[in-house]
Amino acid sequence: MAEPMVCVDDFERFAFQVLPRNALDYYRSGANDQSTLKDNVAAFKRWKLAPRVLRDVSCLDLSTTILGHQISFPVCVAATAMQCMAHPHGEVATAQAAQTMGTAFTLSTFATSTLEGIAEDAPQVLRFFQLFIYKNRDITRQLVRRAERAGFSAVCLTVDVPCFGKRLADDRNKFKLPPHLKLANFEGIDFKSSGVGSAKEGSGLDEYGASLDPSLTWKDIDFLKSITNLPIILKGILTAEDALLAVDAGVAAIIVSNHGARQLDTVPATIDVLPEIVAAVKDRCEVYMDGGVRLGTDVFKALVLGAKAVFIGRPALYGLTYNGAKGVESVLRLLQREFASAMALSGCASVSDIQPCMLRHQTTFPAKL
Repeated sequence: MAEPMVCVDDFERFAFQVLPRNALDYYRSGANDQSTLKDNVAAFKRWKLAPRVLRDVSCLDLSTTILGHQISFPVCVAATAMQCMAHPHGEVATAQAAQTMGTAFTLSTFATSTLEGIAEDAPQVLRFFQLFIYKNRDITRQLVRRAERAGFSAVCLTVDVPCFGKRLADDRNKFKLPPHLKLANFEGIDFKSSGVGSAKEGSGLDEYGASLDPSLTWKDIDFLKSITNLPIILKGILTAEDALLAVDAGVAAIIVSNHGARQLDTVPATIDVLPEIVAAVKDRCEVYMDGGVRLGTDVFKALVLGAKAVFIGRPALYGLTYNGAKGVESVLRLLQREFASAMALSGCASVSDIQPCMLRHQTTFPAKL
């Protein structure tokens, strides 16, 4: 009889056992020595909860809003690429799980399902489209127009990829998509191809990385604003300085993110830089975060530090591997229950009850001799 899946780590262990090495290493790996990958998770443990007691928590309300849309709880699904390597239904299944759970789903540019397929098979999900700006601006224009027509509610521009980070596992594996899969949103576009073949050296994705525009500046936010009226989210902000520039550029939200530790190794864990970014922004735009969220207490800590919501990537992929849409739903429901428990045990009946005094960094406690 199969063991019950009672935490996110259970789904991860299952995925590690069944995914082909090519796909598993692509999903799980970080850049270089992967020190930031480990620290994204470990950093949450350095923040200690300070619960309040004797507060009525008999009726919990986990809901919140992002960009004016209500979601059932503040855990959304991040953009992760090529999900059909994890399950035949791929991104469609993940979107359907987010729809069932009443939260937001982000489709990667490097998806193995189309924008239109998400709209058709998960028509009620709040959906964002993760975007790169290419040297050939017409590719970006075409993708944005399709996102608009398919009812996506925001464009999530990734800003930390002037080139791909060095991921040793992908280099060793000479990563490539299985031959039956394609990068679905590039079919029919005047682009190199919709397949990812293995390279002589490194990852097969390198040919796509070469098509991204490394000359981007803050002025290119104006270009994106000129081709869409959708709200713009900037993903990949790690400093207060860049957060202020993002606000000045007129974006609707930022995601404090180190790209799942897949770009530049030894940058800080996202939870550790979240407070300074929230303080810099001062409610001038919404702030979200991703990276290392594995527990409901992680979600709670991020909200104490000022995030409006968190986004999860790998946990959703591991749920997808386990059981398609039902598996992703199970992961989201598990985090929802854990978050509800963290709220109740900290004395919060609603998200608005979460206060800065409910969290302390371990360095604030006196050292024991």
